[in-house]
Amino acid sequence: MQVRRVFQGALCAALLAATGVASGITLEPYWQSPASKDKEAYVPELMPPGVQVVNTENEGPVFATAEGKTLYMWPLTTLRNGQAGDRPKSGKATCDGTIYKETAGYMSPYPPGFLLPELETRKSCEALWPPFLAPADAQPVGKWSIVKRTNGDSQWAYDDHPVYTSYKDHKKGDVLGGSVSLIGGEMGAVRYPVGPTADIPSDLGLAVFRTGRMLVNHKGFSVYSYDKDTPTKSNCTDACLQTWAPVLAPLMVKPQGEWGVMERAPGIQQWTYRGKPLYTNLTDTDHRRVIGTDIPDWHNVYTQRALAPPSDWTVQDADLGQVLADSKGKTIYYYSCNDDAEDQQSCDSPDAPQVYRLAICGNFDPKVCNETFPYVQAKPGEKADSSLWTVISIDPNTGKLAQAGQAGALQVWAYRERPVYTYGGDTRPGSVDGDNFGEFNGGRNGFRAFWLRDDYRANAHGRSPGDRR
Repeated sequence: MQVRRVFQGALCAALLAATGVASGITLEPYWQSPASKDKEAYVPELMPPGVQVVNTENEGPVFATAEGKTLYMWPLTTLRNGQAGDRPKSGKATCDGTIYKETAGYMSPYPPGFLLPELETRKSCEALWPPFLAPADAQPVGKWSIVKRTNGDSQWAYDDHPVYTSYKDHKKGDVLGGSVSLIGGEMGAVRYPVGPTADIPSDLGLAVFRTGRMLVNHKGFSVYSYDKDTPTKSNCTDACLQTWAPVLAPLMVKPQGEWGVMERAPGIQQWTYRGKPLYTNLTDTDHRRVIGTDIPDWHNVYTQRALAPPSDWTVQDADLGQVLADSKGKTIYYYSCNDDAEDQQSCDSPDAPQVYRLAICGNFDPKVCNETFPYVQAKPGEKADSSLWTVISIDPNTGKLAQAGQAGALQVWAYRERPVYTYGGDTRPGSVDGDNFGEFNGGRNGFRAFWLRDDYRANAHGRSPGDRR
């Protein structure tokens, strides 16, 4: 805790400076196999010409351009000292060609007016987030409308929010610009992908984690299935029903797609999904829990799962739950960062200014930073089944992408093309002493452990559930 206090205010300093490894379980319970055919179904809807739906690994079905570029929105977000993002129903887009040079002062205690780093290479919002332009004769269709940009161009909007592509996306199915599973906390006004409505009953919903898209009921409580059931018969009866409540379906509904109904008793129907009757756990004390999976034969239900990271990585028991770890049991950390300009640019990737990260983890000294949060290096030829995990080449002295053949470059693992790290202060498998290391508990500018779950039953008063899965 004392170490973290030393770095409080580091973002402000950065701006000034710029003027038993096997103790865990195997990976299969968290990720699906490459052979899995499970993909989230969606409700078809009217779309403008040139828009398609692409199924992605962790974001599910998303809207994309004809070339396959994922579409994003930038919703208006209330920060500590103001708001940033596009205002819905305003009829115009905020993200334009302005290159902002100073902080906006949205995140106290940092005042406005500090010069931002690397101004000579800073890009405008629209350069990082190219608008999805509409033809001059375009007409609204379905949830799609048209807004005006500051230069007079027409731009498509979905559900009253202007939509953009991301310069980070390279190929069809990439969703590297933003993620619904990472939104929340102090991150700032972030962008996230736009997609059609999931094909699930209206009284159910989705909780989206880094490991998959989990079903919840209308109150946000997790939905489970039971291995001993059949598609037409529930074997959870009598004493079982003191712990598990059937997810009831209205009498008028009919089976459709992957959704079915099973008659539990005359006049009482239960939802089934992919041939499994559905339940909630009456002992769940909070939303989006996975505690029910600790009971033999019971499982959370997902519309789809993400694929596994590197095969020799492990899952380790931590004090509050379970974390993703490398082959030696060292907890994996990711770095999050958003600057405080009007356009709220992300600074968590190697092509962004590294001064923020260096301030937090090494007081501007790359050597100290690389010792505090060392990169997770990849072995030659290593790759993962998941498209979310790749190997990139990093210059450890700058934190930027290395040039081809550059001496001293490191081949490191990256999640969504952002490097991942271990923490030098972790002393045993399952240690998470680097979690929330940084400003605003590591959310605005800092490091977070790659949590897979943080809701052990003994942790009734621990961290907020779901945010780290």
